[in-house]
Amino acid sequence: MSFHIEKALPDDKLAVIALLDKGHLLTDDLPADLTDFVIARAARMPIGVAGLERLNEVGLLRSVVVDPAFQGIQVGTQLVGCILENARAVGLREVYLITTTADRYFERYGFEVVIRQDVPVSIQQTKQFSDLCPSSAIVMKRVLTPDLV
Repeated sequence: MSFHIEKALPDDKLAVIALLDKGHLLTDDLPADLTDFVIARAARMPIGVAGLERLNEVGLLRSVVVDPAFQGIQVGTQLVGCILENARAVGLREVYLITTTADRYFERYGFEVVIRQDVPVSIQQTKQFSDLCPSSAIVMKRVLTPDLV
């Protein structure tokens, strides 16, 4: 099945929330305009989403989910790749993520587990880090280089 990835628009917010709900992911702090979010579509139907929260020279990868009916066809791989490329293109040095279940999944993209206390203050001050995700959640980091995503 073919699909494409495009920048998410404010009109996509309800579809993004529906996808995140399906994946049991947080929706409380989604930006209204979905800045730095991308959405995957198959035949105009939203099938996946991923977002980036920019915080100075680092970013927080968030809201990565693929509709279960479309898993296994590389939608997640392309969504994460797109976000990492966008992060590198705007000059971010590192991208962090917080997960309770998907650490093994994100290892394939070069993310490594880090100690919560070693996370930059800008990440620690996000609602996801400080409030929404449990303190038992795993924090991971990926260093971005100018020539390698």
